[in-house]
Amino acid sequence: MNIELYMHALAGRVKMKLIAYDDIKNNEEIRVYIQKSDVVLGLMGYTEHAFDHVGKVARAAAYILQEFGYSEREAELARIAGFMHDIGNIVNRDGHAQSGALVAFNILTRLGMEAAEIAHVVAAIGNHDEGNGLPVNSISAALTLADKSDVRRSRVRNKDFATFDIHDRVNYAVEESKPACSSTFTDIAIDSLCNKQFESAIH
Repeated sequence: MNIELYMHALAGRVKMKLIAYDDIKNNEEIRVYIQKSDVVLGLMGYTEHAFDHVGKVARAAAYILQEFGYSEREAELARIAGFMHDIGNIVNRDGHAQSGALVAFNILTRLGMEAAEIAHVVAAIGNHDEGNGLPVNSISAALTLADKSDVRRSRVRNKDFATFDIHDRVNYAVEESKPACSSTFTDIAIDSLCNKQFESAIH
């Protein structure tokens, strides 16, 4: 069964509704996947990717879109994408953006989110890794910026300086950080990160 048929089949059983950030943040299934993902990453020596990280990313992604004049609903979808963006680590660190998008697609569909909104969120999650993703919409661009802005020493779990990887070194060098928007940044950031062809194609 292809994705379109799957969504139509589920739509017949699940009433479409407006899903709020609080619905996602308080969802037990999502919280378990995030917590277990962070345990796996901790065993691999990666920086913290638990609720501190996803909460900060959710708030920062929404803040960026609000500062740029996007609608409150788009900011809410950015919060949702931010909270769920690393959920794919429960599958594997490699390709976690794409596997996370599929996990999110399944959950959001079962929760009854509208298909058009699911498309925005899963595209953002699936493209948030700069290694193989692109900022395909405004939410995606904001999510990528927010994710990379969460740089802080408290995320580092590795205690051996000699074995620090690039993530450890960057995070250890910063005690705290937060995104800051300016008019100059507004002129270049979203427009340069978010290809308008993708933007118009999914609206």
